[in-house]
Amino acid sequence: MARKAKTAQAKLALFDRIFKPKTMTVGEHTVLKPRSRTWLILLTLIVAVWGAVIVTDFDFGIIIRRGYQFTVILKKIFNPDWSYFHKVLPPLLDTIKMSVMGSFIGCTLALPFAVLASANINHNGVFVAVLRVLLNIVRTLPTLVIASICALIFKLGTFAGTVAITLFTFGLVTKMLYESIETIDMGAFEAMEALGATRFQAFWSGCFPQILPTYLSHSLYSFEINIRAASILGYVGAGGLGILINERIGWRDYEGLGMVLITLFAVVLIIDNTSQYLRRKLS
Repeated sequence: MARKAKTAQAKLALFDRIFKPKTMTVGEHTVLKPRSRTWLILLTLIVAVWGAVIVTDFDFGIIIRRGYQFTVILKKIFNPDWSYFHKVLPPLLDTIKMSVMGSFIGCTLALPFAVLASANINHNGVFVAVLRVLLNIVRTLPTLVIASICALIFKLGTFAGTVAITLFTFGLVTKMLYESIETIDMGAFEAMEALGATRFQAFWSGCFPQILPTYLSHSLYSFEINIRAASILGYVGAGGLGILINERIGWRDYEGLGMVLITLFAVVLIIDNTSQYLRRKLS
């Protein structure tokens, strides 16, 4: 019994090695009752919050003194200037166009690269690892950073925004798709290869029908995200509603800003509901 207790203590976590658990005897068995970790979790949380307060110079007093301004601005935003709608429509259409075109090109490019990055299709481990690293780099860059770079390369305007959305969509959909490909049943693929089909023919006939609903679902999901992302690309000169939002905030025209935001909210709501309905049908 003593030997069993020593073996159990040797397997304890670091916390239990420092703060020895209580040894209890229940009948013929020896049971180790670990110490409570609640105080350690609370202490860690308090230290983390205190460190964040110091690093960010958080001042609760400013919130108390200036917090009322938030309600003042919200009151103006929720009292939109409806006459401003005719100026909102052109950049709104630009935002939708950028999202549609960028999503389409990005999702189209994502399919072949997702196949190449799938370990169950491509057995060249080095190539798969290098490709995944490159995809991670593309996906790590925020959309605004990509848009800033594209605006410098391709000049200001919606073309730079479309390229930025394309790159973002490409990285996102490729990641989700190759993970989905690696979970499919490879029986049909292997059977077709055994019968003499090329790797492409085997994938197209044995694997693509399995991933098509998932691929379309990922594409619709990325389009939902891109509508929101495209609305702020104008901050870096990439066209769309972002230019209008930045302009209205700069002029403190919160009534006009309210019109922009309400219009954007209505469009995003319609697109989200439509996309969710289509994704439910696909699944």
